[in-house]
Amino acid sequence: MIGKETAAGRTVKFAFLGLWLVFTVFPLYWITITSLKAPGDIFTFPIAYWPETFSLENYEGLFSKADFGTYLANSLIIAAVAGATATAISMLSAYVLARFEFRTKSALLMAALVTQMIPAFIALGPLYLLMTDLKLVDNRLGLILVYIAVCIPFCTVMLRGFFANVPDALEEAAMIDGLSRFGALFRVLLPVMRPGIVAAFIFNFVNCWNELFLSVTLMNSDENKTIPTALNGFISSFNIDWGSMSAAAVLTIAPTMVLFAFASRHIVQGLTSGAVKG
Repeated sequence: MIGKETAAGRTVKFAFLGLWLVFTVFPLYWITITSLKAPGDIFTFPIAYWPETFSLENYEGLFSKADFGTYLANSLIIAAVAGATATAISMLSAYVLARFEFRTKSALLMAALVTQMIPAFIALGPLYLLMTDLKLVDNRLGLILVYIAVCIPFCTVMLRGFFANVPDALEEAAMIDGLSRFGALFRVLLPVMRPGIVAAFIFNFVNCWNELFLSVTLMNSDENKTIPTALNGFISSFNIDWGSMSAAAVLTIAPTMVLFAFASRHIVQGLTSGAVKG
């Protein structure tokens, strides 16, 4: 009887997992198939779930008609610089919060968590006025600085948890051997923390890569726009260019999917097991 119940439970579990997989994968599949259809075949009826002929016309149009290469380069530069800088700053602040006790420690942690609960669009007006006064509107440096400020609180809380899992004995042993605190941090702790740091950078990179509200607000000229802004540009008052939008979405989603898969492998990896064993 127990075996039958277990088998039934497994069947239900796999059925729900299969249904979840369908709902998750089908939108990605449909976007990819739409991007590979000729513009005239997108609205054919009955709907073709697997087109007879595939076309790269939508992808060619992205780089010939639209300046998608510039958008791609802007997003790559902005996300990489902002993600790396925010990770480096957060690494130092997380180390302080994990290793030292001081009066305002709890308040700082609470402030970092509260900032994650505030919708970004609430600050768009004051932020735009501030960036206008600093003459950083429609400037990639200005968007990078904003992204760094947005990423630091979450990244600090995330890396603090990783630092807390690293035994204090590693750092103490390094300092007994003659290393300074900074030496112990960069030569002993950071190699152990590498998976967590990589994961934090990838989260920062993907958040900057996908961000829309700030980039639409602060970027006006075509030479400074990012990919999310370009995707928004395919929607007009009377028409939606589904073919070009699908092709751009595929080129936008693919890197983030690879990076998230890479990040998940690092997140689940044991951060201290290697140090304890070695």
